[in-house]
Amino acid sequence: MASSSSPSLLLSLFTVFSLLSSAISSEEIENTPLTITLPLTPKFAREPSPDPMVFLQQLASASKSRVHLLKYGKTSSPSLKTPLYPMEYGGHTIPLSLGTPSQKLSYLVDTGSTVVWAPCSTQYQCINCTISAKDVPLFEPQLSESLTNLSCKNPKCNTGCLRCKNCPQVCTYYLQYGTGAEAGYYLLENLHFPEKTIRNFIVGCTTIGFRETYTDAMAGFGRSIHSLPVQMKVKKFAYCLNSHYFDNTRNSSRLIFDYRDGDTKGLSYTPFLKNPPESPDYYYLKVKNLMLGNKILPIPSKYLAPGSNATGGLIIDSGFSYGYMAGPVHKIVTNELKKQMSKYRRSHATEQEIGLGPCYNFTGRKIEIPDLIYHFAGGATMVVPGNRYFKFDTEPTGIGCFLVDTDEAKNLEFTPGPSIILGNYMQVNQYIEYDLKNNRFGFRQQKC
Repeated sequence: MASSSSPSLLLSLFTVFSLLSSAISSEEIENTPLTITLPLTPKFAREPSPDPMVFLQQLASASKSRVHLLKYGKTSSPSLKTPLYPMEYGGHTIPLSLGTPSQKLSYLVDTGSTVVWAPCSTQYQCINCTISAKDVPLFEPQLSESLTNLSCKNPKCNTGCLRCKNCPQVCTYYLQYGTGAEAGYYLLENLHFPEKTIRNFIVGCTTIGFRETYTDAMAGFGRSIHSLPVQMKVKKFAYCLNSHYFDNTRNSSRLIFDYRDGDTKGLSYTPFLKNPPESPDYYYLKVKNLMLGNKILPIPSKYLAPGSNATGGLIIDSGFSYGYMAGPVHKIVTNELKKQMSKYRRSHATEQEIGLGPCYNFTGRKIEIPDLIYHFAGGATMVVPGNRYFKFDTEPTGIGCFLVDTDEAKNLEFTPGPSIILGNYMQVNQYIEYDLKNNRFGFRQQKC
């Protein structure tokens, strides 16, 4: 309601103003100077160094801080960093805090999917799982004061019920991951970082899991409006994976959410490809060729670029532990590998036991495995050393196997989906950057 003033109050204010004005004599006004001069003294947050070079460095640092304040304000940062932990099941997780008061859970970082979800509610069920539902850490929506349900009529609900007459009140989902699946409904919540809070963040409340093998929640980083980096509106994100011994080491590396644009020093870049309509969420890269050691592999081009029907091509997937190659590609690579590794004794028993191969017995031998080299568009070259695509049962000797999976039906010319998946095992000790603003992928070798 608009405020109003009574006539008596206005009259009183006018009388006080008149008395104040009459108290100032005309003589005082005539003697008032037209300008006022104040001393301006240099002020430093700390005593300036007598060394001229150090003093210049102090000034440069202060200037950068001022630019940061003007561009990003007091409460925002050009980047956010969070710990990134390797897990025994082959994934890498970050801690995320949702809700008010905040509830912290571990989320698997997955660039091959797009939804952020957590096992949710006290009614959570896990059907045909290798884990027990009672051992799964839960997000409990009833404890949060900032939660609201995402309506199925909200444009951000992608379940296809926008025009349904019998639409349920909440936006539901069903997600499939390999042999597992999740079902639940979407919430709008507060996502908290020490430097920033993302409000109305879309997160899935998974109430039923199918054939799950781990207890962590999921953070989809793919190319969709529901993914974590897209909702955070970052320009790029990056990580450096520091371990892959399939253990729960607490020696974390860092995942970086970056709001800055431009090149990162020392990175080689290759553009992301336009996605096929049937696979809009993956990060596809254009591969010119693959090499094993100094030998170019004769892989047909139809496997190196995605077709309009979403078959073929290479994707980067941080949620996939092993590499993957479609049957024909796997055969070309392993045939050449067998030639170059012929001096070692094959372990056929191990191949039959684990379903991967070829496997070799390196006991008592010097291990020499050729590099697997990816040549990407734009001149970028990723060198994957042998110990990042071979897995050994006993480091540094013993049985070692080619850790790249393939289809059971190896004789099929094409199978649905990408022909090559560059999983996280091959990404260890690489600084990896997804530049969303400039639609490109950057990397460099680095000890993580």
